[in-house]
Amino acid sequence: MLKQYRVLSMFVRRTIENNEEAGIRPSKTYQSFVVAAGSHWELSFIEKDVRNCITRKVWNVSKQDDAKEFRKYLLRLKEKNQNFFFELSLDGDHSIKNAFWADTRSKAACEYFGDIVSFNTTYNTNRTIEMCMPTTIHWWCIWHIMKKIPSKLNGYKRHEEIEQEMSHVVWNSFTKDAFDRNWNNFITKFGVGGNKWLSELYKDHHLWIPVYLDHHFWVGMRSTQRCKSMHAFFNKFITRNSSLIQFVKQYDNCLVSRGQREREFDAADFYTVIPCATKSAIVTQNICEFTLESEELTGILHWTFDNVMAEMQEYQAKSKRKSLLSHEEARLSDVNKL
Repeated sequence: MLKQYRVLSMFVRRTIENNEEAGIRPSKTYQSFVVAAGSHWELSFIEKDVRNCITRKVWNVSKQDDAKEFRKYLLRLKEKNQNFFFELSLDGDHSIKNAFWADTRSKAACEYFGDIVSFNTTYNTNRTIEMCMPTTIHWWCIWHIMKKIPSKLNGYKRHEEIEQEMSHVVWNSFTKDAFDRNWNNFITKFGVGGNKWLSELYKDHHLWIPVYLDHHFWVGMRSTQRCKSMHAFFNKFITRNSSLIQFVKQYDNCLVSRGQREREFDAADFYTVIPCATKSAIVTQNICEFTLESEELTGILHWTFDNVMAEMQEYQAKSKRKSLLSHEEARLSDVNKL
């Protein structure tokens, strides 16, 4: 189709924009138009036009306008919910240098589960991170270290045995003294004391050996694999061409999507009955008794909650009446003085 004959109607443009905000890829958007029209020949545009429409929308927004829209969006979120928090730091030319925001859900999660920050970068940022966050406990990615063992030690004759022994020392040393003893025995047994990589690892063993770090709370993270899984999740919503305002909006969509999935899992968990592993009548009876007691306890909790709420409403009503009476008495006393 020649370029001069290709055109995007207002309906098509709006659909493209909505799909872009929903995180739907341009190729999928175009295919949906093809299915609706019946074939490619029935459309007055091609897939490239869909991509160009999105690209122009991003490129036509200047950095200044993008930053302004970003700030306005955060202010609107703050107006909707006073518990929403955000803070911006500006450069000398009033451009945004740093931005931090947290919604109510993330603040509650931080309060319940602790403050965990995971970095996954390929740049040499370890020294900078330690300078900026001196009180933070740092842990190297043990998955990457263990993955390097074959390539670092395959020059030795018994490299397979060395790899197995090193893995055993790392994961099965349950005290610090045991690790030091097992590591020294491992080095002596295989004669790898001159290996520079192993020497450097031992020098910084407090940054990656589990027994030195397990007394800290890490939310089950031992590697950056969790970060990579999060990257795959966010890739459903944003691209490298996303503007700042697009990013923050899609980030909110990500959180909404995750919250919805959690609610679905909770509902499925609540209503799903797990079958017994055995056909024992005693086990079945115990499960039935537990279910009845759980339902009874849930009913008691609901009844208690309703009573507490009723008492609170009654107390608030009494307090309101009392304040009104006090106000009226004050007015009468003022009149009497006159």
